Amino acid sequence: MYGWNGKFLRVNLTTGEITTQTFDEEYGKKWIGGRGFAIKTLWDELEPGTDPLGPDNRLIFAAGLLSGLPIPSAGKMVVSAKSPITNGYADGNLGTWASENLRKAGYDALIVQGASDKPVMLEIKDDEVKIIDAAEYWGQNCDELHANLEEKYGKRAGVLTIGRGGENMVKYAIIRSLEGRAGGRPGVGAVMGSKKLKAVVITGTGEIPLADPEELKRLGREGLKDVKDKPLYDFWMTEGTNQVLTWCHETGTLPTFNFQEGTFDKHDMINGAYVGEHRSDTKGCPRCNMRCGHRVTAVGDDLDGRLTELDYENVGLLGPNLGIGDIHQIGTLNLLADEYGVDTISLGGSLGFFAEATQKGLVPNEEVVEWGDWQKFEKLIHQIGDRKGIGDLIADGTKRMAEEFSNNSIDWAIQVKGLECSAYNCTYVPGMALSFGVSPLGAHHKDSWVISFELRESERGSYGEDKAAKVIELQKIRGGLFETFLACRFPWIEVGHSLDNYPVYLKAITGQDFTLDDAWEVADRVYALMRSFWIREYNA
Repeated sequence: MYGWNGKFLRVNLTTGEITTQTFDEEYGKKWIGGRGFAIKTLWDELEPGTDPLGPDNRLIFAAGLLSGLPIPSAGKMVVSAKSPITNGYADGNLGTWASENLRKAGYDALIVQGASDKPVMLEIKDDEVKIIDAAEYWGQNCDELHANLEEKYGKRAGVLTIGRGGENMVKYAIIRSLEGRAGGRPGVGAVMGSKKLKAVVITGTGEIPLADPEELKRLGREGLKDVKDKPLYDFWMTEGTNQVLTWCHETGTLPTFNFQEGTFDKHDMINGAYVGEHRSDTKGCPRCNMRCGHRVTAVGDDLDGRLTELDYENVGLLGPNLGIGDIHQIGTLNLLADEYGVDTISLGGSLGFFAEATQKGLVPNEEVVEWGDWQKFEKLIHQIGDRKGIGDLIADGTKRMAEEFSNNSIDWAIQVKGLECSAYNCTYVPGMALSFGVSPLGAHHKDSWVISFELRESERGSYGEDKAAKVIELQKIRGGLFETFLACRFPWIEVGHSLDNYPVYLKAITGQDFTLDDAWEVADRVYALMRSFWIREYNA
């Protein structure tokens, strides 16, 4: 068959056993890849009630049919596990050379189970797979570790790491790759840490099995040119996702002071235009010509002058949500989050909750933090990453803190299913609140970013069936097509690269006629299983 290798690599860190599992074309067409392979594996192999941080959980790295191919923004991989912060399904995608290398090594997914009793890393080169000692790397944060592994294995090796946040099982720890690429915000990095797995390095020397490689190259060249020629391309390259901040402020949807307010008086010092003007450069994923990571300099004695990538979510949650209006101070907090390997959305949400708890007199005097005190927030991030002092509680997330503080604080713990909300205050956008409520991950924006449609097409604060229908439509596209076939959604949603291109790409990859209706059928199947996973876990 074309497109898939038809093989999963399986590693048991308890026993040291390394095996492969094959699948046929029928299975491939049914689940496609990425999120599809992840949820099917978790559904089949986990018993209800499995401890997310126990050895029986599965840690999955899955590619898709588009991963690593020369088409727009196709350098993606899904990382997945049962979540330690929600106890439900968890995944995330990140840009990495690991997706291409995994496929060239002959695998469509890597499935890790068990747990080592000492720090290890996986070294995968084609069919040569080793579990090797990683004691020398344990305790290193992500950028230092990535630099060390890149020097050893080369810049095009697929390197996936955790920082000390993952080692210490911060409930919202993520997996990192390259500089600034991260995925798995519902705690997939904590699962990796629970298995004492510090890093995965993948190099593949084979070829991805394609039905018509020359046609795909031609289509890829045309696709990349189409993206670059779009009218909105130059604006995107200047402002990136930070363009959202201005209209969030103007529409009262900017999370400010733990979502107590929807506007911020220093918005013009941190918005897309300002960041575009003051950035040092931009970074992006492999196979991408619309880079989204705008880098600014950090400040402070230890970090002064270092570069860190910013986009809207981390600016919104680490900026206005904490009362901070200086882009370099925000960049400092973001850099620390990346170093420790913790999710910036949940980090900002958890710190915002803690600051409001201070405001309401629920925090001991020696631990209080005031809005805008970026240096105290900086100190707290160190405590969170190393689980020291009050950081040990904040590392468990907003819902757990609300249980600890009581006093009805769950009423202003901004989370869904235990996962902190992305950077949209939903007071006047009930459609976006609905998308958070029905996300299969928790309060995550990636599955159904309906707020743009809602603000553009309807009266502010209104309800209607059109919003529910749009949430479903966007889930099928964003969480279905892009998370299973696996490419970044930005070329489509931000500059208008037509969805009709994707069945054409798939024809050259597989030799088969895929339609968008086929993609929606896969999306419905995957979403049904993700929701069933939640129902089974919670006996609902």
